[in-house]
Amino acid sequence: MIATIAAKELRVLFGLPLAWITLGVLQGVLAWLFLSQVDAFLGLQAQLALLANPPGVTEMVAAPLFGAAAMLLLVVTPVLAMRLIAEERRNHTLPLLLSAPVSLPAIVLGKFLGLWVFLCLIVILPTLMALSLHAGGTLDMGLLLANLSGMVLLAASLAALGLYFSCLTAHPAVAAISGMGASLGLWLLDLVLKDVGALHALSLLLHFERLSRGFLNSADVAYFLLFTAAFLMLAVRRLDRDRVRG
Repeated sequence: MIATIAAKELRVLFGLPLAWITLGVLQGVLAWLFLSQVDAFLGLQAQLALLANPPGVTEMVAAPLFGAAAMLLLVVTPVLAMRLIAEERRNHTLPLLLSAPVSLPAIVLGKFLGLWVFLCLIVILPTLMALSLHAGGTLDMGLLLANLSGMVLLAASLAALGLYFSCLTAHPAVAAISGMGASLGLWLLDLVLKDVGALHALSLLLHFERLSRGFLNSADVAYFLLFTAAFLMLAVRRLDRDRVRG
């Protein structure tokens, strides 16, 4: 049943002009950034040749590209997630969904997976661009894998966060703005609370940056997994309260 709901959400997403416009705009922006990074890297070849241990193309082109893609995900994900539950509530189809012979965790997971798979398609864009560099140089596959893992985990976290905010309102636009504000707030915690250890550790940027530098450690992976699970459980609790209220 989870797969059925996820497949339905994917069909709905690909049926929306917004999804295709998003993919097209992101492809254009990321392609421009990629070519700019490649041009800058080629222009620095003379200076890099003088260094004993110069940074490679993966570090100077691919890693910044993934960082830019992560920033774009912060903006795009709440917009794509806003309709998941809010639209059901606005169209008065939420009571029918909640009364169906499907568990609330299955509903939440199905909608989450549908959005996450779509976001993973967005993650593929910078990955393919980075892999194209292999035609003219040597890639650091470890660094590339760490960045790809960070993007996939970040996409899951943002999808869960956006889904939760979509559960809170009947207005998709309100869900999108709230989700975007929360995403940016969690991202910027690293910049404004560096001296506050407990809150600083909640920063999305802090954990993503570690992965983007090639440090694939269990603490950062656990953070993203717990973050995703926490907001999925909050979404289930919210829908359960709606079902009790009728």
